Amino acid sequence: MANRDFSPATRVVRRGAASGRQAVSADICVLGAGIAGVSAALEAAQLGHRVVLADSLPALGGQAVNSIIGTFCGLFANGYDGRQITHGIADGILRDLGAQGALHMLRGGPSNTKVVMYDEIALSRWIEEAVRTANVTVLLGAVMRGVTRDGGRVRAIEFATRYGDVSVSAAGFVDASGDAALTWEAGFECRENAEGPLFGTQMVVLEGVDEASHPARPEMLARLKVKGGDYGLVRRDGFSFVFPGRGISLINMTHVETPLEPIAASRHALIGKAMADDVIRFLKAEYPHAFANARVRAYGFPGIRQTRWIKGRQQLTVEDVRAGTRFPDAIARTGWPIELHDRPDGTVWEPFDDNHLHYVPFGSLVPDEADNVIAVGRCIDGDSAALSSVRVMGPCIAMGAAAAHALDLAGSGSVRQIDVTALRLRLYDNVDRVD
Repeated sequence: MANRDFSPATRVVRRGAASGRQAVSADICVLGAGIAGVSAALEAAQLGHRVVLADSLPALGGQAVNSIIGTFCGLFANGYDGRQITHGIADGILRDLGAQGALHMLRGGPSNTKVVMYDEIALSRWIEEAVRTANVTVLLGAVMRGVTRDGGRVRAIEFATRYGDVSVSAAGFVDASGDAALTWEAGFECRENAEGPLFGTQMVVLEGVDEASHPARPEMLARLKVKGGDYGLVRRDGFSFVFPGRGISLINMTHVETPLEPIAASRHALIGKAMADDVIRFLKAEYPHAFANARVRAYGFPGIRQTRWIKGRQQLTVEDVRAGTRFPDAIARTGWPIELHDRPDGTVWEPFDDNHLHYVPFGSLVPDEADNVIAVGRCIDGDSAALSSVRVMGPCIAMGAAAAHALDLAGSGSVRQIDVTALRLRLYDNVDRVD
């Protein structure tokens, strides 16, 4: 038998003086592929729209996957047996990951609600397959470098990727960037916290944990207060969740600054990892029976809570949250506590009773000066305390669905002039459903 020639053919290439830019058009462009952006993209695709979903990371899932948040919060009403109050893609996630054994329900506790732990790898694959089968055009590793707008209407976003530049034009845009990056780059007004930094968290997943020896949360909090300083720990109200049957623990015990300045953001990303290592030293030394053989399965990307958000047609206030104000244009609801991470050592934590729900008005999703942009997730308009109670995954999923339907109703017109009654009817499951 003759030897086969395995030498592949090659050619010499050189970048031209004027590199080409790929132009892509869509009905709706979603910037940010976290849980809110994925919800918006899938809902818009289901409505029959051509959708582009762009993210600066090389993977889908945003913080839900890549920062390993690890828990679905705000999906259920308060109380031990609170009903599900957010639907849409939440239904498919709970159904499919539940069937895989990739979920674990935590009931009651300090949040007075059901929290669902999830396997971030299973969630990642669910999102990827849902987006792929919905025929959403995905643009990953895409850093926004400019926005073209005409008055209140954004026309296109310019992206840089390692494979070349891409321009995405669309009739409507969803700012699911988390930092109001699209709204900011377009030159619309935004808000930032004026009273000091709001802290994020460097999440860690440990495996090889002895579940039977894992300390209860109250005991760990008490020891953190007494012994945390010996290990250089700043935050004293963190916690560790065990995923039963897997020997895995989700560690949420750091407070890290998350500035918007690029050099500072990069520096604090490294500081966060060092903080997490100090936490691991604390756990291994103080709870050797539980953690002596534990090892790091994953460090998440920096977990960011609140940085910059839009100036909307309406601002959600902490008074609205506490009163449970039911807005005529409500598009989402939750019972999640006020959870404000505004100091290094601890958190403002204000839970609500079993019957409490608070609502997100559509006006807080619409940048005040924009006609075809809707913000979703942690960059909607609210005061700092109000945002801390609605930036969790339940209401973020509902916001994404609302953005898709609002842009569908707006068509070539303005999102500031849509029929809010028609929007509310479409969003019945996430606002008015009681079963």
